[in-house]
Amino acid sequence: MANVVSSLDASAIESLVSRISGEVILPSNEKYDRARKVYNGMIDKRPGLIVQCRDVADVIYAVKFGREHELLVAVRGGGHNGGGLGLCDNGMVIDLAGIKYTTVDPSTGKVRVGGGNTLGEIDHATHAFGLAVPAGILSTTGIGGLALGGGIGYLSRKYGLTIDNLLEVEMVLADGTVAIANASRNEDLFWAVRGGGGNFGIVTSFLFQAHPVSEIFGGVTLWPVDQTEEIMEWYHDFINKAPDDLNGFIAVLTIPGPPFPESLHHKHFCGIVWCYAGDLLQAENIFKPVRAKKPIFEHMGPMPYPAIQRMFDGLFPPGLQWYWRADFFNELGPEVREKHYAFGRKIPTPLSQMHLYPISGAAGRVGADATPWAYRDAKYAGVIIGVDADAANAEKITTWCKDYWEATHPYSSGGAYLNFIMNEGQDRIKASYRQNYDRLAAIKRKYDPDNFFRVNQNIVPASVTAGENSLAV
Repeated sequence: MANVVSSLDASAIESLVSRISGEVILPSNEKYDRARKVYNGMIDKRPGLIVQCRDVADVIYAVKFGREHELLVAVRGGGHNGGGLGLCDNGMVIDLAGIKYTTVDPSTGKVRVGGGNTLGEIDHATHAFGLAVPAGILSTTGIGGLALGGGIGYLSRKYGLTIDNLLEVEMVLADGTVAIANASRNEDLFWAVRGGGGNFGIVTSFLFQAHPVSEIFGGVTLWPVDQTEEIMEWYHDFINKAPDDLNGFIAVLTIPGPPFPESLHHKHFCGIVWCYAGDLLQAENIFKPVRAKKPIFEHMGPMPYPAIQRMFDGLFPPGLQWYWRADFFNELGPEVREKHYAFGRKIPTPLSQMHLYPISGAAGRVGADATPWAYRDAKYAGVIIGVDADAANAEKITTWCKDYWEATHPYSSGGAYLNFIMNEGQDRIKASYRQNYDRLAAIKRKYDPDNFFRVNQNIVPASVTAGENSLAV
């Protein structure tokens, strides 16, 4: 895969254009700069062409074209990947954003969605039936990357990760053929896609099991940052003993401005974002221990489930500068709590923050080998995010993230939720898959022996060493 699009003659491009029902965008197209943008404004890659697919046939033609011309290929769903792995320089981007549909079977709770759907679009369709698919915390996130990487969200403690609710995929493989993978067809492939990312093909359709969720009780509680160590110690005990109906991720953060009260603006806090998906008549009792900790600010109440998914969309529009570092954690002991307090006091920009997402409850009761997501024994998926609108602050937020990560990593479990990391190399990927990496590598060899799908958190085919397949992306 050494060729670049600029080396192709015009007739080759014209041949592709004639087959695609969507749009093929070249650098000369006035839409090019808009089409190559992703959620993270820090990413500035220049593909040789972008194929905006409308259906499975478009994906098949694009894959075959990329293979025929030995192009580097990236696959873009919602464009939220922190490391920009939905893009590549000089190669071809297969963009799934046009493959959108959601069909709900209310009698079974099964929901089929397109590979380009966002969480908000799925929530819109399922909420009408009093259902929800467990997935994520921002409605603008694409379902493809989130689901294939695992899928942590507000319903993880009650219904498990997104992959625990995945029933079937339709996908285009590296040879351009289409496969259905579920519990009885291509079982090895079905195991691999539930956490193995985009390594095995392009998923054009997902079938999920949705669950009865309509109204939830949730919102935000804040404490002064000086209470971080105290609140984290209490939270660790509270959330791991809480009923599965209750979820809440803990954070250190700065309040950037509206919609929060002006008295909180630009101050540092320890906060928890709650989502209780149980009997609303029990909500006041459930939250009594929370209120007993006397938060300085509370904004909680009943709301439609999609509302909590959209709660922070306005604070994080596309195009901000993002830098991520992540780890799994089993404990929140005094040493690591002290680090969170120290770095929580010196958050560099108003939107930068740290989150710890619980993996207890239903998500923690799945076997470590049942899916590629190996850290079922961890209590938290932690992520440090440096965020700012100004590119001039990119170094500031990156340095803060790296320093924070270096300080807390010695207390971690050793790996990270792969949807939360940048392009950090093979050692990091192997550490995050633990004992499941070798099985994934063997399945990769079966379905993608040439590592055609390599612009991702790459699992190298078992017969190929990382050094032999180290083309820059």
